[in-house]
Amino acid sequence: MTTFTLRRALTATAATGLLLVAATACSDDSTAEQAPATPASSSAPASGQPQTSASASPSGSERSTPMDIRVTIDGEPVDATLNGSPTARDLASLLPLTLDLEDFHGTERVADPPRKLTTEGAPEPQAPKAGDLAYFAPWGNLAIFYKDGPSASEDLLVLGHIDADADQLSGADRITIEAAS
Repeated sequence: MTTFTLRRALTATAATGLLLVAATACSDDSTAEQAPATPASSSAPASGQPQTSASASPSGSERSTPMDIRVTIDGEPVDATLNGSPTARDLASLLPLTLDLEDFHGTERVADPPRKLTTEGAPEPQAPKAGDLAYFAPWGNLAIFYKDGPSASEDLLVLGHIDADADQLSGADRITIEAAS
C-alpha cells in the first residue's frame, strides 16, 4: 500500500512539474486565450506526447448518453450509470467484471481492470464527488469515491456514478459491474 501511495504521489508531482515547465516554456505576451496553469490540474501527459485538442473529441451529445449498468457491492445490488464517454464505453466492453477493492487515501476504493482503457476523446476534467466511478489514466486503475475527491485533473476521468451511501462504498471489498439487460 505504501508503494502504491508513493507511486501516485510521484506521478502527480511529475505531471504538475511538466505542466509548469510547459506553461513557462510556451508563455508569451500575446493576448491569445490561454488555459490557466494551476498545480491542481495536470494537463501534460506523463509520456510527453501531445494530447488531442477538444475539437477532436466527440460532441457533447455523443459523450453524454448515459448507460445503465448493474453493480453489486459485496453482494448488495445498487443502481449505477456510466456517462457514455469513450472511456466509459471501453469499460463497458469489458463487462461483466468483478474486482477486489482496496482503500486509497481515505477517499476512494481502487482496483485494476484487466487492461488500460482508452482515454482518447476524454471529457473535460471534473472533480470527483462521492459515488463517482472514475479512471486514473496514468496507472490504469478504477476508483470509487466515497468522499469528494481532489480538484479536477485530466488524468482522472469520471466514468459514471454509483448510487450508494458513503458507508457502503468506504467499506466495499468487492464490486461486480455488469451490463444492464
